[in-house]
Amino acid sequence: MAERSAVRLTATLDSRLSRWLWLVKWILALPHYFVLVFLWIAFFVLTVVAFFAILFTGRYPHTIFEFNVGVLRWTWRVSYYAYGALGTDRYPPFTLHDVPDYPARLDIAPPQRLSRGLVLVKWWLLAIPHYLVVAFFTGPGIEMASGTWEDSGPALDWGLIGLLVLFAAVALLFSARYPRGVFDFVLGMQRWVYRVVAYAALMTDVYPPFRLDQGGDEPASTRDEPAAGAVEAKPPAAKRPARWSAGPVFLMAAGALAAALALGTLAAAVAITAVDRSRGSDGYLSTDLERASGAGYALVSEEAEIRGEGVEFLRDFLGTVRITARDGKPLFVGIGPRAEVERYLSGVPYERITHTVFSRGDERDLVQEGEPGATAPPRPELQPFWAAKTAGPGTQQLTWDVREGEWTVVVMNADASPGITADLRLGATLPGISGIATGLYVATVVLLGLGAILIVLSIRLARPE
Repeated sequence: MAERSAVRLTATLDSRLSRWLWLVKWILALPHYFVLVFLWIAFFVLTVVAFFAILFTGRYPHTIFEFNVGVLRWTWRVSYYAYGALGTDRYPPFTLHDVPDYPARLDIAPPQRLSRGLVLVKWWLLAIPHYLVVAFFTGPGIEMASGTWEDSGPALDWGLIGLLVLFAAVALLFSARYPRGVFDFVLGMQRWVYRVVAYAALMTDVYPPFRLDQGGDEPASTRDEPAAGAVEAKPPAAKRPARWSAGPVFLMAAGALAAALALGTLAAAVAITAVDRSRGSDGYLSTDLERASGAGYALVSEEAEIRGEGVEFLRDFLGTVRITARDGKPLFVGIGPRAEVERYLSGVPYERITHTVFSRGDERDLVQEGEPGATAPPRPELQPFWAAKTAGPGTQQLTWDVREGEWTVVVMNADASPGITADLRLGATLPGISGIATGLYVATVVLLGLGAILIVLSIRLARPE
């Protein structure tokens, strides 16, 4: 006899299904998908909360357990209606609660106690074999409709469930019949998927069986039948169900979203802090040296237009900008107004440096401009229009404070000869970066506090009296 599973997934195939409705169910189900995005964020956050609760107490908080069961239940109804089964044309209700007369139902027996040690390994190590099976059923990315997140890959990434449901849809279109064998097999795979999801989400310690229980009903079990002459133990008193109405659900989703956003702001703050601590001893944050070379007379940057109300912010954020260039012969580095630079280089060949040079070091990203074969331009350091300039042998460093206007950086041989090679580096003091990190840390604390308040309030409102 089959062992009873903590997860009970059942479904009844509609006797009459529309030939064509499945073509538009993806549109009809969009409101549910929108809501489920937020519910699954809450599911993830609450599973983390449950992890620590189980680790320290051995118990899964009852109200949180019922919420997470409700999310799985809602997801299964939408999946059954849409492309996880296409087994009914009855529109799914917007509720976390069980709907006894709906054709698709899911329930999970609440555990009395859970292993405090097992919680550390079952969701990743012990579940790995099942993850491989589920990936075969659902494709490389598990669909949200099948229990987690949706994959946007091509049709061949749907997995076996998606392909069989597509086959059933084509059969419906031409014969108005859903092949019973396909239905039973799809339900068996979906049942396997939800058992794994419940186990990985710490909702049960019962290891999912490697068994394809096909059909709309759960398999019969004698696991709980008492032996002859034995005294049947009295089951523990059932707890009253939580009241997960629209208000508590909304507060829970909002709190979980705030907590998830807090994780994002924390990650950004840590990353910015790491960048800030990578400053050189001179206080500059700089790119790596990248080589650029060309046969023309100059290496010219893309134009930087700095105008409008953001000038002051950009000046405060960037601080002092520094351009470093070095080569074996004397170099000139200057920054000047775009129009003046274009007039100076008019009629002579030069190469324009694209931003990708500094991200990949690819010299092929230089764009040749100007007219080949023209006479050499005058020596650059003698031109009066430069806002900042430096020239000479060895490493040249040009510093410049951000100003309003349209600016272009030019690197040339100091004697204005053709054929230039230079190792270039961009840097800036970025004095505002530490303030941004501080602001993100503050935002993390605020979002975590707000999320915690909303989650606790929602649980209190949903808690049975």
